[in-house]
Amino acid sequence: MSWIITGTYKGLVSDADANAYLAAVQAADGQLLEPDVRLAVEAFVVGCKADGIWNAIKASCILAGAHTLNGALVPLVGTAPTNYNFVSGDYNRETGLVGDGSTKYLDSNRNNNADPQNNRHLSFYSSTAPFSSPIGCIAQGGSYIAGTYTSLANSVGQSGFTTSNTGFTGASRSQASVYTGRTGAVNYSIFNSSTLPTSINIDVFRLGANFSSNRLAFYSIGESLDLALLDARVTTLMSDLAAAIP
Repeated sequence: MSWIITGTYKGLVSDADANAYLAAVQAADGQLLEPDVRLAVEAFVVGCKADGIWNAIKASCILAGAHTLNGALVPLVGTAPTNYNFVSGDYNRETGLVGDGSTKYLDSNRNNNADPQNNRHLSFYSSTAPFSSPIGCIAQGGSYIAGTYTSLANSVGQSGFTTSNTGFTGASRSQASVYTGRTGAVNYSIFNSSTLPTSINIDVFRLGANFSSNRLAFYSIGESLDLALLDARVTTLMSDLAAAIP
């Protein structure tokens, strides 16, 4: 009897986009990911495609699952972020990458004006309760989603929306006068008119001079999408990764 080393053994999966991502992560890690980790990522990608939200994601990283920080910074979609001051000790395979509240952040290398004014989203998955907005454009006074991502945390009075929850938080705009915020598995309509996006890259863990000490396991940037569908996929992904990682 002879044995054949198959593509699956080498860490490959059937979906082309998931396979390309996993191959890049494994190259950055210098080792294979566990089979169930690879399957969890593939299920996420295939699920997003089935939900019709995959193409709206233009820049994203799964900041968990990989063996190393270098692997975690491989982009799922889009351009790789630029790392400012994160080191390997800041990374945990199950819970993600933690900020220090003062110097550490990622430049997503996705420009704030890359997506249409009224067709855009931001999201993240936080393993610790946010005390400040961990993703957003620097420009103050109005450009991304509604002014800046700070407006999500400041909208409690009019809508009940708060970003103090762990798990998935996001915002999506598909019209000029209102956008949707989601946290704690609940959608909120936030009435805040859009303005012309400024030309500046969107940062993760930093909003202007404000830095976050949250631990994030996922972020995405791109066009408007159904936040409830993305929430379900990301939350399942994090659960599957936690179960798959030894």
